[in-house]
Amino acid sequence: MTERFFAPCPRGLETVLAAELECLDATSIQASPGGVAFHGNWQTCYRANLESRIASRILWQIAKDQYRSEADIYDLTHSLPWQDWFEPRLSIKVNLAAIKCPLRSLDFVTLRIKDAVCDKFRAIHGKRPDIDTVAPDMRIHGFLNAQEFTLYLDTSGEALFKRGLRQTQGEAPLRENLAAGILALTGWQPGTPLLDPMCGSGTLLLEAAQIACRIAPGSGRQFAFEQLKLFDARSWKKLKQTATERQHERTFQSIYGSDLYGSALAHTRNNLAAAGLVKCVTLKQANVLEISAPAETGILVSNPPYGVRIGDHQMLAEFYPRLGDVLKQRFSGWRAFLLTADPLLAKSIRLTPSRRTPLFNGALECRLLEYRLVAGSMRREKQPSSESSTNQSIT
Repeated sequence: MTERFFAPCPRGLETVLAAELECLDATSIQASPGGVAFHGNWQTCYRANLESRIASRILWQIAKDQYRSEADIYDLTHSLPWQDWFEPRLSIKVNLAAIKCPLRSLDFVTLRIKDAVCDKFRAIHGKRPDIDTVAPDMRIHGFLNAQEFTLYLDTSGEALFKRGLRQTQGEAPLRENLAAGILALTGWQPGTPLLDPMCGSGTLLLEAAQIACRIAPGSGRQFAFEQLKLFDARSWKKLKQTATERQHERTFQSIYGSDLYGSALAHTRNNLAAAGLVKCVTLKQANVLEISAPAETGILVSNPPYGVRIGDHQMLAEFYPRLGDVLKQRFSGWRAFLLTADPLLAKSIRLTPSRRTPLFNGALECRLLEYRLVAGSMRREKQPSSESSTNQSIT
């Protein structure tokens, strides 16, 4: 039976998420600001949770209808067969997001959704689920626009970017699914040299190593769908076994990382070691202004300091032009991708980006700047800008 699902993701990654879901057998794929709607059976849902590197969650759409008041939302929620989906012993949490909603209080709407679920269980079983806002067994997501109310049951549980791999992190880490999405936007493929010269705690490197070794990002964690009454344990076991059999040997890959600070590299080594990927990545302590390219061609990708949480603006104003000189002089033949929330970088690096892709690192609006580094000049192939407007969405 075909079901409807929605996969939220960091804004700016909708196109690469849609392409990823197509590879995971999703159908009727439709990208919208903040995520991708798709159809599939439960095996598709299991596989998306296990293998999607870019989605934040996989939400099962259980209702969609027009509304005019809080009473309409209560009635629709109460009419659903919650007792057929999970046991009342499981705790719940309700999350609500809205765009142009005419109702006065989203907190009150959230309360009415919770009441409707609990009242339904009480009417059927004589007992109701507990509310747990920290670590619930089941998450219920509601979304309101000006006229329609959509209700989802979260099949993931903890957000999918929580791979269960990263042991330590630096001051300003990327979320894992944002890092994976950035790698997808660069077009990097295993076998192509990849360098992060300001690697911090190594999130980009860790994601690249998992991709190179074909390790499913969800292979080390559990999911909320395992507690649903309709859970097919045999199908799930077979999917996991197939994913394990596809893995490559964890040996040297053309993946390189460096950082000025030994403490940052220690974080990276700890994370790679915990994931069993320490042999896949070559690390060294180095100043990005003093390094050379590890190969004739490749992809450089990094999240340099940009003064929002770390870094001094005056220091960065001096650093960015020097970084541009290093890229131009030592990385000809490479493509460089820099994620930044600092418009100063784009202005002072003294290179012309061939593409600017809007992305969000949490709530922080950033740009992924692409530079095609050509020997002897800074000619570049013009590409259409992927600048686009974004709206609030379920996260």
